[in-house]
Amino acid sequence: MAERMDFLPVSAEDVRAHGWSDVDFVYVTGDAYVDHPSFGVAIISRVLSAAGFRVAILSQPDYKSCEDFRRFGRPRLGFLVTAGNIDSMVAHYTVSKKKRSYDYYSPGGKMGLRPDRATIVYCNRIREAYGDVPIILGGLEASLRRFAHYDYWDDRVRRSILVDSRADLLTYGMGENILLRIAALLDKGVPIKKIRDVRGTVYLCKKGDPVFYESIEIGDYDTLKTDKAAYAAAFATQYRNTDSVRGRAVVEYYGDKMLVQNPPMPPLSREELDRVYALPYTREYHPDYEPLGGVPAITEVKFSITHNRGCFGACNFCAIAFHQGREVRSRSIESVVGEAKKIASMKDFKGYINDVGGPTANFRYPSCAQQEKNGMCERRKCLAPTPCKNLVVDHSEYARLLREVEAVDGVKKVFVRSGIRFDYLVYDKDPSFFRQLVERHVSGQLKVAPEHCSDGALAMMGKPPVAVFEKFKGTYFSLCKAAGLEQYLVPYLMSSHPGATMQDAVEMALWLKKWGYSPEQVQDFYPTPGTISTVMYYTGIHPMTGKSVYVTTDYHEKQLQRALLQYKKPENANLVREALRLAGREDLIGTGAECLVRPAFGRDGKNAPYVKPAPKSSGHRAPTHGGKKPTRGTPAFSGGAEVRKKQSKLARVFGEDAARILREAERIDKKRSPKKAGGQSGSGAALKKKRGSR
Repeated sequence: MAERMDFLPVSAEDVRAHGWSDVDFVYVTGDAYVDHPSFGVAIISRVLSAAGFRVAILSQPDYKSCEDFRRFGRPRLGFLVTAGNIDSMVAHYTVSKKKRSYDYYSPGGKMGLRPDRATIVYCNRIREAYGDVPIILGGLEASLRRFAHYDYWDDRVRRSILVDSRADLLTYGMGENILLRIAALLDKGVPIKKIRDVRGTVYLCKKGDPVFYESIEIGDYDTLKTDKAAYAAAFATQYRNTDSVRGRAVVEYYGDKMLVQNPPMPPLSREELDRVYALPYTREYHPDYEPLGGVPAITEVKFSITHNRGCFGACNFCAIAFHQGREVRSRSIESVVGEAKKIASMKDFKGYINDVGGPTANFRYPSCAQQEKNGMCERRKCLAPTPCKNLVVDHSEYARLLREVEAVDGVKKVFVRSGIRFDYLVYDKDPSFFRQLVERHVSGQLKVAPEHCSDGALAMMGKPPVAVFEKFKGTYFSLCKAAGLEQYLVPYLMSSHPGATMQDAVEMALWLKKWGYSPEQVQDFYPTPGTISTVMYYTGIHPMTGKSVYVTTDYHEKQLQRALLQYKKPENANLVREALRLAGREDLIGTGAECLVRPAFGRDGKNAPYVKPAPKSSGHRAPTHGGKKPTRGTPAFSGGAEVRKKQSKLARVFGEDAARILREAERIDKKRSPKKAGGQSGSGAALKKKRGSR
């Protein structure tokens, strides 16, 4: 375990131990403090420290009062505030808006150590403690909520988080150079309200104030919160101006104020990235968390390496394009190998590098030669629905990078576990990297993201047609077979994405059945801020085309789509039957080889409970009452109403023979005729008919 003094200060005592009389910045975060370059707080704090600024970490402060925010006194230059590595609402709630029970970014996985909408709450407490002290927002929550945005949890369009938090500046995207510039200006005595020209920042000013960069207006909040078409158009403008080469300033109005987003800060160069990742990270959580069970989030990344940033794949449901941008940058091989050597020297390293990846593992360079000069295309994706004619597909450097990391003393194996863009892999005419990947860098199973199999749904996701994935899948298993390896694919699958219908979900179920794959997990579409898909979900409009989109918002319909993707799960049987009826595919309910689910027991065939098959036993197909066959006097052969009442119990008793017994009961029920006084019958069906008017 690293020593306490290897970390930045987390208490007033630590500040004194570092020999400081005060601090320049207090960095407030909703996550536990983990000094690893997979955590934004670690990177920004180390970058500022390397530039000579004194940074203290206020991790998961007590937000119920402002006292904890006074821990380090008033910082000389200001507070930096982030909700953490992910949006605080996503950290707290599932897609069905149920409270999560585990927080990977908190000590011991404990929930409740950060508030909902953490960025806003933290800023309010800072204002209570220090009034007009400079506050600068950063991180994913702030970046993706920088404009008026649809909030899934409130089901409405909320104001920019900069407005609601009362902070002074917001930084979006990757913040190293942005914060170095802001820190230098503050250090020179420039008031925070005067800092308006830094790229990658958002500020609030009076309506009519001059804007430093060429700008475009997207409307006022009062219109955007009620007019869905205007909201979709505004987002399209925001999205098209996330490019650092061609992007303009974007202006949004709030009464007599205006919110100004300056153009993006250019991404770090290879040399700058190398310097960032060479900083003295301990690669561990703070020792204060050891008695609390540590911080679970470190487990997957402790022995992993990030070699790139940005993603020109730009899937519609992904926020990377809106946050990091589509411009890909990567570290040098020497830098990555240097990090691998540090990992190999760690006491608890067992010889396995878990991942050498990033947002998309197999991207190393910009998508084409024109990109660096002209920026990303505004109206054309690099990969979907078809690859751009200018796309450069080259895995040679990534292949060499993996081999050199594998050659480091102490490293036994190097795996690739972050997302491989399978279409980019398929488009490579040189098969050598694909072969290397299969033979040397797959830990038994490779995670890929086909997401769906319906080309209509895939188009709404910004993904290539399913034929591309089929080609990848065929090649993958052929290479595994040739190498004598039994390896698998683990596909990420999504249900209920905008544009995906019940018929599409049926198509997916049939596709999975043909493949022979039964997914353990399926992700319902989660409408998080900053994505094209979320705008589609809220407005029913594709913001980049202006066309209408079918959207599933009903919770039960979402359940049905999800159940179809996991049609083999017995507990989903009733939902699958209902979904197939709604889709007009009752032909898939039956016992034939092509069917997805067996018919339900009972006369109506709709609401039967899950029937767990009885274990097979020699000599008997199913257990019976006391080893004897039931006779007509037992409940199994009584009237129809009683049959339905006892159906669940019988199913448990008779297992796989329940259907045969229930059919026999119904046959006898039909044969019975009214014989009792008053026309009463022993038949449940006749009784129901008799009582129909009650």
